[in-house]
Amino acid sequence: MKRVTELVLLVTMVLSCSKVGSEGSDAGMMMSGTDYAVAHEMIVLGGKLDNPYTTENVRKAYTSLYPTRSRSDIETTNLYVRFLPETPEQLHLLYDMGLELTDHPVDYEIVTDGDYYHDPEIDEDMITWQYAVVPKDFEFPSVKYEILDECFIADDDITTRSGETIDWLALESEAYRITGNGDMLAVDTKKPRVHPSGRITIVDEQANGGKPFGVSGVRVRCNTFVKISYTFTDRDGYYTIPKKFSANVRYRLVFKNEKGFSIGFNRVIVPASTSALGKTSPQGLSVTITKNADSKLFNRSVVNNAAYDYISRCSSDDMDIALPPSDLRIWLFPDLTSSSAVMIHHGAVVDNDLLSKYLGVFCSIVKFFAPDITIGTKWSGSYNLLYSKVCHELSHASHYSMVGNAYWNKYIYFILSSYISTGGSTYGTGKEADAGYCEVGEMWAYYLESLMYQERYGGPVPSFGTSYWFRPQVFRYLDERGISRAEIFRAVASGVSDRYALKVRLMSVCPGKSTVIDQAFSRYY
Repeated sequence: MKRVTELVLLVTMVLSCSKVGSEGSDAGMMMSGTDYAVAHEMIVLGGKLDNPYTTENVRKAYTSLYPTRSRSDIETTNLYVRFLPETPEQLHLLYDMGLELTDHPVDYEIVTDGDYYHDPEIDEDMITWQYAVVPKDFEFPSVKYEILDECFIADDDITTRSGETIDWLALESEAYRITGNGDMLAVDTKKPRVHPSGRITIVDEQANGGKPFGVSGVRVRCNTFVKISYTFTDRDGYYTIPKKFSANVRYRLVFKNEKGFSIGFNRVIVPASTSALGKTSPQGLSVTITKNADSKLFNRSVVNNAAYDYISRCSSDDMDIALPPSDLRIWLFPDLTSSSAVMIHHGAVVDNDLLSKYLGVFCSIVKFFAPDITIGTKWSGSYNLLYSKVCHELSHASHYSMVGNAYWNKYIYFILSSYISTGGSTYGTGKEADAGYCEVGEMWAYYLESLMYQERYGGPVPSFGTSYWFRPQVFRYLDERGISRAEIFRAVASGVSDRYALKVRLMSVCPGKSTVIDQAFSRYY
């Protein structure tokens, strides 16, 4: 995937808006129940372990516990498999089937944990093996696969066909013991089998009095060997894993949010980045993320929360504006200061003739893997700066939902051509052809960003974007005089591609406010 990564990096760097923050410190976390240090490099595997959940191993454990009973009481419930997608479309198919995929085998010792893995026998430019646990009657798609193990996985006591009860806890523990994994069983739990639970929180020093608040809607995944379970945190960061565990559990955050967006791009191109949190008691793991040590986890969590809050506030009882598209892909770039709303994954930009000719045969690949939103995190080490950037770009995403690809391609083409013709000025001078698309789009994004920032952090409304040739001040003026952000949003419609059309549309949306609208445009233009 190296070539694809380079292509997408080039495209997104060129198309980024010039949203720039100021330099800050790195970020980090405090954990309960473990002294694990977060790692973000490639996972380092050790030796293969004997999987206690294979049907054969569970049968051995069953015979050890119940020597007079029939081994046929233990029948395969699941298959541990791996897939090798040959194309982006095949990988997409697996995700669409709802499979919980991991890029590393779960029956190996992990010497050094990390965010990703790539099989050394698979070329860097190819998609690596994807591992999953599926039902025994799973209908396999037309993707290369290999069945690694037949497994028996239960969560509660089992009743056999003869009516006899099997103590699942005792059976599971015996399977761990006979496979040489007995040291993985938890010995410090108050209950022998528990639903792992805890809270994932983060600190924004400028909000909530500096007290931790929840990392919202993020996926928490737990596993021990092929026993895998996940859930989403609630708005306040609390989670309870659906399955019960008796052995120590490996915890990960998967940045695929229940609100329909994912945060990706960490060395390999995947829809959702993962952050390893370590292996500890099945009782649960609680994490408080602060801005003192690990920047990747902090940045992912801030962007997660900002996007969660933004999407939650689009509802009719709050801001009453269009939601960003579903399956929104947000990528974080630690070496960039600028951000963008290129909407490539949803079909913008790569359908543009100029870029299609440039990308050639890679066009469909870039479209599949590419982001909708890019956030440059360099010099944005504080929560408020990242929050501001995300609000700006998601304001664009809401605008895109209303106007579509034809409008967006003209807007992005203007950004691209301005960047090239001026030697780096993303917004141009305002005199170029189609500058009005940029004018309308940036007025809206800077206006909404300013309001959301003020509503979170208090104080006066910041003057984001007011130094450019376009005038977000117009919308602020109207807002202060009774025209709602929902009404302003309805005015930035698909046929509105310059300030003149915008003024006409505003008067149509708010016919009783024509005098105020005239005053706003006269004052700032």
